[in-house]
Amino acid sequence: MKDEILLKKVAARIRTIRIEKGMSQQELAAELDYEKSNMSRLESGTVNLKLTTLYKVAQALEVSMSELLDVE
Repeated sequence: MKDEILLKKVAARIRTIRIEKGMSQQELAAELDYEKSNMSRLESGTVNLKLTTLYKVAQALEVSMSELLDVE
């Protein structure tokens, strides 16, 4: 799988889980101590997530990292 496709799929997974949890982008951004614009870029798949960022997102969404990466 190409890097860009993987990033977009992980981003979509984060967005889907966030919505399922009833969180706004602003709320998740606040949990992560991010600007909303950074959260928007993260969810659009235009940034390459660091492992530490992925971990923080998983913690904020109360899911495992493997759940965030469940994209095929």
